[in-house]
Amino acid sequence: MHYIGRFAPSPSGPLHFGSLIAATASYLCAKSANGKWLLRIEDVDQFRIKKNSINSIINTLESYGYQWDDDILYQSQRSEAYQDALDSLGKLSYPCTCTRKFLQKQVPTGTYGYIYPNFCREQISNPDAPQFAMRLRTNNTSIHVDDYLQDALCQDIEAEVGDFIIKRSDKMFSYQLAVVVDDEHQNVTDVVRGSDLLDNTPRQIYLQQCLRYQQSSYLHFPTAITPDGKKLSKQNHSPEVDAQQKRLTILRTLNFLGQEAPSIDQFSTLEDIWNWAIKNWDRDKIPAQMTLPENYPNHDTT
Repeated sequence: MHYIGRFAPSPSGPLHFGSLIAATASYLCAKSANGKWLLRIEDVDQFRIKKNSINSIINTLESYGYQWDDDILYQSQRSEAYQDALDSLGKLSYPCTCTRKFLQKQVPTGTYGYIYPNFCREQISNPDAPQFAMRLRTNNTSIHVDDYLQDALCQDIEAEVGDFIIKRSDKMFSYQLAVVVDDEHQNVTDVVRGSDLLDNTPRQIYLQQCLRYQQSSYLHFPTAITPDGKKLSKQNHSPEVDAQQKRLTILRTLNFLGQEAPSIDQFSTLEDIWNWAIKNWDRDKIPAQMTLPENYPNHDTT
């Protein structure tokens, strides 16, 4: 099948260095395979959108030389598709009135957070609640993830996570449902993203199975962290990428991904860097660690 990859930032702030690592990894995996690279704006959660962040993300990607195929997909315009998918699940989905605050008090925490104890699986626990979420009924089947880079992951979703939310009580569709429906809609064959999202993958594969969708291939590269171990993220207030040092920043993403790029004086333009990167991209060189410091590897690119 023709390779189709995607980059799917959430507009909760401007792009930071960790975002560009994700863009570079997914971009080069697609372009080196003569495939498509799609841009998706994951703005399904309207409460997390920061003003002007969508335009900021698009403008930054353009200025750094990324070239996406097809029109940009916006999750905020896809509610009908998500509802159709939820409806097609039939009795596999059910309403739940349990709040996060209530569950945090009632349920012990597991590896992936609290494990939902099926309070509402047969009937909602609080019929007087004004709002309810929708959960997906799980079973005790283990979901196996064969990642291209990381060790294989096997997860019993019912035992380790429990029935999980696919539509929130505020009527927003969950990330898990939206990303699966959109990957199917866009015929995404390969998902390339940070290792911090690896433990979401079994739930997404399970949803693909329930919806009878094709299963994507996965590659989870190391998540970039600060010297004190914090993930580079908008939530952790990571700084916006430098608007002036574009060549240097792209070379830093390449070296973070193990590509051993030449020094900056070997390239006159961004286009030169991208041409070299597409021609020489080798995903086997990506480090298999789950996390790496932002300044890895520590050698001069000036």
